[in-house]
Amino acid sequence: MSAAAATPLTGDIERAQRRTVRVLATGQVLGGVAFGATVSLGALLAADLSGQDGLSGFATASVTLGAALAAIPLARLAARRGRRLALTLGNALALIGIAIVVTSAVVRSFPLLLAGVVLIGMGNAGNLQSRFAATDLATDRRRARDLSVVVWATTVGGVAGPLLVGPGESLGRILGMPELTGSYLFSFGAQAAALALYLVALRPDPLLWAQRLERSGGAGATRIDAVDRPRVARYAIFAVAGSHVVMASVMAMTPVHLAHMSPDGAVTATVGITIAVHVFGMYGLSPLFGWLADRVGRLPVVLLGQAILAASLVCAALFTHSQVGVTVALLLLGLGWSAATVAGAALLTESTPTDRRPRRQGLSDTVMTLSAAVGSVLAGVALATIGYDGLAWCALVLVALVTVLARWGRPSRD
Repeated sequence: MSAAAATPLTGDIERAQRRTVRVLATGQVLGGVAFGATVSLGALLAADLSGQDGLSGFATASVTLGAALAAIPLARLAARRGRRLALTLGNALALIGIAIVVTSAVVRSFPLLLAGVVLIGMGNAGNLQSRFAATDLATDRRRARDLSVVVWATTVGGVAGPLLVGPGESLGRILGMPELTGSYLFSFGAQAAALALYLVALRPDPLLWAQRLERSGGAGATRIDAVDRPRVARYAIFAVAGSHVVMASVMAMTPVHLAHMSPDGAVTATVGITIAVHVFGMYGLSPLFGWLADRVGRLPVVLLGQAILAASLVCAALFTHSQVGVTVALLLLGLGWSAATVAGAALLTESTPTDRRPRRQGLSDTVMTLSAAVGSVLAGVALATIGYDGLAWCALVLVALVTVLARWGRPSRD
């Protein structure tokens, strides 16, 4: 009787998990379009409104600072009220931020730009947590793959977003918008669509269901159980944060570096294409890295990511004055980030019981984004003082640290 009763419930969970992954993946497509313009144009807008290239890193720093400020509050909200409310609130904050960014260009206010970008970053904190939502009802044998599918979905929007920079600027000129702000029209529409999707379609809420299953101990509860391994979880947080700092710091300075390489001013298309290639690297092969993490283990894939990041930084340092070399470096930078963050997020999730997951996941996103905010500011200073190649060599030190400390990521340590 109990076995027969367990089967339908298990089937319900499987169907709910598949639906959750589809909804989250669609939301990530829209979120990628919305975030693409901010990544491509934020540094350029900051340099334009401030009049100083050295302050260009403050745009990416503000995105990451906003995400850091919102990560834990959104995670706590998710723990109490579910993923759906947390994700929709994040989208609403991003919509307000986009409106403020456009306004800042109209009134030529650098501080107002940073305030708007902070709010966009808060919205991005919600997008980041969607990958964890994909693991709430996932089994151990598919956790990394389900997570990676949601990460992969960002490829479509993330590649399309930067490529829409040119058409967006043309549309903006037709409408009389300030220079560099036209693409935010696409961002606003995509962000609004993502908000509506989560609000309507993310039902049942995966985290609330997982919490009920764990409390009841009923059928399906074993699929979400996890042994608490705090030392492994701490390493996972460090590995994800370190990889993200490397990626964000170098990526944030690339548009400014490319602008210096294009004295004729024809930089918009070059930046859009380079960032699109980078974003493809970040998300395009994430299902492969998820499959590898499920097959060979989380830690080996984290280390694979460090090897790819190291190759990227060496390429950026050696071919710093070549547009092709910089583009290849940005592609590798995205691939290394993808491997490390997909495997690292899975390692963190399975090292933490369900009742503690939102808190640790929020802490991971806070550490990751706050560290990247500091790194982006320092990257702007580094670009102005020791150049793009010097920035790459400095970032290599952090890759080495993540690699050396990998012994703490073995489950046997706890």
